[in-house]
Amino acid sequence: MSSHRHASRRKRCLSELLGTYVLVVVGPGTVAAVSLAQRVPPFEALLIIAFAFGATVALIVLLLGRISGAHINPAITLAHAIAGKTRLEMLALYISFQALGGILGGFTLKLIFDQFGSPADLGTTKLAGGVSVPVGMLLETAGTFVLAMSGFLSSLRIHKKPGEAALIGTTLFLIILALGPLTNASLNPARSLGPALASGYLTNLYVYWIGPLAGGLIAGLVFRFLERPRVGEGTDPIRLC
Repeated sequence: MSSHRHASRRKRCLSELLGTYVLVVVGPGTVAAVSLAQRVPPFEALLIIAFAFGATVALIVLLLGRISGAHINPAITLAHAIAGKTRLEMLALYISFQALGGILGGFTLKLIFDQFGSPADLGTTKLAGGVSVPVGMLLETAGTFVLAMSGFLSSLRIHKKPGEAALIGTTLFLIILALGPLTNASLNPARSLGPALASGYLTNLYVYWIGPLAGGLIAGLVFRFLERPRVGEGTDPIRLC
């Protein structure tokens, strides 16, 4: 998920805003739609939601990856900054535009679902009953770590965007199947922020910021450590955005 180094800052930031906006409208939008369709069995609903997120992220990586890297996630941007794949000067810009995209997406969902006169939660992320805050935070950390590492792996081993998009989208699909019933598998602070603000449900929102950002931080440190010998040999495997 490395970006094209010649893309302007404005173009990169707008790419992150657009990508995050689309992710929130489609992903949480699918969650909200499935919750309104009460006859969908739980496992089938989980499959639909996981596919919606995975396919959307894969498509965004395919279409916007060459512009901004298609992070569309503050935790992924943090991972790339720590790993040295994204310049620190872009960190705050990316996160700001991702958060804005998430908020705009959340309020777009509110406009859509208010028409049904139903108190839809707009796909807001919530901890399942019996899942404590520390456990939820740990699960979000672990899930985000795996997602971030799949992105790093794809950038090193797969040199074609369709392959990168497929790997990242499939990884997200599988993580949502595993963690969705427990934490709703946010793995993305911007994805949680927009629907939470739009719906007014702010309970445990910090779990979906601290957990994913911790996972991104750890992934960045691990990747940087693993890549250190190659850098020492005089090669430069890291592409800066």
